[in-house]
Amino acid sequence: MLKEKAGYILSTLMSQGGEYGEIFYEKSRTTRMHLEDRKIDKVTHGYDEGVGLRLIKNGKTYYGYTTNPTFENLKELAKILARGEGHGPVAIGKRYIQGYTEVLIDPDKESLKFRAEILRRADEKARSFGDKIKQVLAVLMDKTREIMVINTLGETAEDTQKRVVFFVEVVASDGETLQRGYESLGGRRGFEIFNETPPEVIAEKAAKRALLMLSAKPAPAGTFTVVMSSQAGGTMIHEAVGHGLEADLVQQGLSVYAGKLGEKVASELVTVIDDATLPYHNGSFTVDDEGVPAQRKVLIKDGVLVGYMYDRLRAMKDGVESTGNGRRQSYAHIPIVRMTNTFIDKGQDNPEDIIKDTKKGVLVVKMGGGEVNTVTGDFVFEVMEGYMIENGEITYPIRGATLI
Repeated sequence: MLKEKAGYILSTLMSQGGEYGEIFYEKSRTTRMHLEDRKIDKVTHGYDEGVGLRLIKNGKTYYGYTTNPTFENLKELAKILARGEGHGPVAIGKRYIQGYTEVLIDPDKESLKFRAEILRRADEKARSFGDKIKQVLAVLMDKTREIMVINTLGETAEDTQKRVVFFVEVVASDGETLQRGYESLGGRRGFEIFNETPPEVIAEKAAKRALLMLSAKPAPAGTFTVVMSSQAGGTMIHEAVGHGLEADLVQQGLSVYAGKLGEKVASELVTVIDDATLPYHNGSFTVDDEGVPAQRKVLIKDGVLVGYMYDRLRAMKDGVESTGNGRRQSYAHIPIVRMTNTFIDKGQDNPEDIIKDTKKGVLVVKMGGGEVNTVTGDFVFEVMEGYMIENGEITYPIRGATLI
């Protein structure tokens, strides 16, 4: 029904004028399973379906949604948003895009027993590291999301997105202190992800991290050279840099990078990229939640700020094209600018040489939580796994470290 009636709905939506009108359809299914205290203690299923209508008029957004997307309901919603009756058709069909996440083992076709076995395998592996392992939490979530976007630019886009998230958290104790270890796995994949990286591998990393932290020394205070693994560096770039390059914050003056296009904002060794086209990654897709094709964007090139991330609305305000960064929480929410897969491009240096050249510093292998002030660029990050570097060698593990 939606495709056939889209022209009338959009005409009604635009009846009192506007720069842009859009229909967004979403249907999602989610299964989540928890294992704790050696037993499956929670299984939840979720199903949701709805349609949102958006009108951009004079630079302002008018939005409404319904969970009962009949033609009559959508027509009435369009009238409310437009504050008037429709006149004249809106042409659709100039561009059509269809995407689908290719998977080998479709979670929609697998049983709860299959999922439970993955969690039990992780639990058994984590506990195999001895009596110091006191608690194991394993969580598996899979989601299938179908979206369709039809707009007044004559564009129709559809995408079916499948995602798997799995993590293990382990608590270890030596009788005096408690320490936690965490490891996760996920992406735009099916359950074949566990053929490539078995759940035991994730559980082992989490358990070893918890045990390692029992023997770790308290982190010293002071100013040190910080060397980051690729994983830890990705977390930092996402939080400390990426959010400040989202155009909504830039246009509100809430970013340290506002007004700095063309200026040097980092070392010439640093190139920052946001790439939604990387296969299987969590932030990847065929089209964003506004129907814009996935793109690879260079944001900082050799230390120079060369671009921001845009959705359609912020792109209109700056007179540029959307970069495919329009993301929605669901059909009940308007799109906002958000990152996809944001990272520092690889450099030329050998990691071992970087360690050897560090007289006194900290090696950060895995980040924990943190926060950033996008206005000033100030940040605070917890180090989940870190080591001291002394005279070019990795010496001992540390705990309680915070980067500021």
